[in-house]
Amino acid sequence: MVTPSLFTSVRQSQPLAARMRPRSLDEVVGQSNILAPGRPLRAAIEEGAPGSLIFWGPPGTGKTTLAHVIAETTKRIFVPFSAVTEGVPRIREIAAEAARRLEVGGAETILFVDEIHRLNKAQQDSLLPHVEEGTFTLIGATTETPSFAINSALLSRCRVVVLEPLEPDEIELILQRALEDDDRGLGPLEVTLTPEAMTEIAESAGGDARRALTILEAAAAHVGAGGEIDLEVARAAQQFRTPRYARGGEEHYDILSAYHKALRGSDPDGALYWMARMIEAGEDPLVLFRRAIAMAAEDIGLADPNALQLAVAARDAFQMLGAPEGYLPLAEMTIYLATAPKSNSAYRALQAALRAARETPDAPVPLHIRNAPTELHRELGHHRGYQYAHDSPNAYLPQRYLPDEYEGEGLYEPGRFGFEREITKRLEWWARLREEIGEGREEPDDH
Repeated sequence: MVTPSLFTSVRQSQPLAARMRPRSLDEVVGQSNILAPGRPLRAAIEEGAPGSLIFWGPPGTGKTTLAHVIAETTKRIFVPFSAVTEGVPRIREIAAEAARRLEVGGAETILFVDEIHRLNKAQQDSLLPHVEEGTFTLIGATTETPSFAINSALLSRCRVVVLEPLEPDEIELILQRALEDDDRGLGPLEVTLTPEAMTEIAESAGGDARRALTILEAAAAHVGAGGEIDLEVARAAQQFRTPRYARGGEEHYDILSAYHKALRGSDPDGALYWMARMIEAGEDPLVLFRRAIAMAAEDIGLADPNALQLAVAARDAFQMLGAPEGYLPLAEMTIYLATAPKSNSAYRALQAALRAARETPDAPVPLHIRNAPTELHRELGHHRGYQYAHDSPNAYLPQRYLPDEYEGEGLYEPGRFGFEREITKRLEWWARLREEIGEGREEPDDH
């Protein structure tokens, strides 16, 4: 068993996650779809010609680690660049240094840009000539969709490599290595980890190896040298789990999409879950309300006209109450929208109307429904023949409202559920009135 002083010296070194960073391809855990022996990327790395790459994946999947390993394997100089604090002058400086090394037969350079999606267009453009000329090999890391976050000119000169979250069993292997490693890990502390605690840390890490090692390090600090990390300690060491979520990022749009689709698919449980995920991640609830209000109009519409009213009222209630009480109307709205009858007839009618308007942008308004503010207008026939619906006992008189080009065409087709069944009855009744009144018969007064 080691002494407390040794324990203290170990704790004062680099964070465990940094110390345990793999130093070779064989030490990398996970990502076998791209790094297994014989895979194209691994072969390219081993041959010393990886080319410029964009690593795309969530935090803790090894983007930075793999960039370091590539530099080590290919014997290149690794130069990090901060997309947040550095700019074009620094890129020029790095390129000049890389070019000088090449001129004297020195090592090639890897420019590693973490969070490359944060570079603006000018900064991204400044990388282009150096990537094209081979001044340096670019490796960018991003959690955002590359096709959205990186301009097409730069993206076309790089290979996009997708890194997936690690599986729990892969994270367990990483944890076990950290416990046993006497050089870089916790081996000198002789800390033990119960199977239950191992499973808890591996599963709670959400595929993030860095997070798992951070939890393990915190738990080891708590129990001390020679201590045992049990389930209770493992849970305590987690504090509050930070969801893998960023406002405005890929995960944001994926979860918001899942929320909308669960509402549309009439699954209140799924909708509530994704709603809660966004709340727990610190999302502004008004983002959810805006999506729900749009969904009420698009996917429920006239099948339940109350849905849109309730969504707007729930938003207003949240703004009045604030959190956490305001989460109750959010949940109520979510359940109501998910369980309401669905119809996209209003959406389809809107698209049909817009299409018709584009196809006949100059169609004249029929004379009988034109405005007639002056005598001249009336002499020209404006308003002539217009029938006032309320002059009929049924508040309906058949007449033409569409331009000639669309007379007889239907733009709105009601759905089969909810309130739209009543709308269908009304439309059918008005159709009977048109037929009967058009034949010169008395207007029926049934409804």
